[in-house]
Amino acid sequence: MKKISWEIRFGILLVTVSFILYLIHFVVYKDIGDILLWLLKGLAFLPISILFVALIVNRLLIQRGKKISLEKLNLLIGIFFSEVGTTLLEFFSDWDPELDKIKEDLIIETDWTNEEFEKVNISLKKHKYEIDFIKVDLQNLRSFLIEKHDFLLRLLENPNTLEHDFFTDVLRAVFHLTEELEGRKKIRQISERDNMHITKEIKSIYSMLVYEWVNYMFYLSNNYPYSFSLAMRTNPFDENASIEYS
Repeated sequence: MKKISWEIRFGILLVTVSFILYLIHFVVYKDIGDILLWLLKGLAFLPISILFVALIVNRLLIQRGKKISLEKLNLLIGIFFSEVGTTLLEFFSDWDPELDKIKEDLIIETDWTNEEFEKVNISLKKHKYEIDFIKVDLQNLRSFLIEKHDFLLRLLENPNTLEHDFFTDVLRAVFHLTEELEGRKKIRQISERDNMHITKEIKSIYSMLVYEWVNYMFYLSNNYPYSFSLAMRTNPFDENASIEYS
């Protein structure tokens, strides 16, 4: 026999309690008209109750759910940068001949306003990201990404990443680069054309990572000042950054 769900059992319990209370009212006052009057009043208020629950309570629950999802997503983004993203930015920025043009924008101060973050975002979107493929160390990059292969795969499988399309695109691009490099066994002997193809992928990932990193720094600065302080003391774009306080 199919088990009755808790919702049905709870509904039956509520109807039973209501019936018993009306029965007690009738036994005490012997007035069926008064019971019908209260029942009609209750039915008249029912649409308002439904409206309140459906529109107001439900909206509050949805907003709370979104806030929780956002917290989980930003936690994943933080883990990504701790494990992979920051190191990739260190690699890519070292290979960027145009880094000096955006370096100052990426030394973020604790007192930055929302407008300053927005101004930097606009500036970074206009920047032409470059990678000097002669400087690219594919061997070290390949070793690092292969080491993080399972980690990236687990992040991609996490349903919370779907809440942020751009971050999902970043993960997919990094994972694809990992597979590209992993599939090349003789990485030191690849052709110039092959090297340029991979360099083009690196440039694309580089631009996305910088944009995502700035947005994550904005989130930390507004919500977690201690984590933001640590991120600035390990800033991949700051040659003078040190995790130790001077």
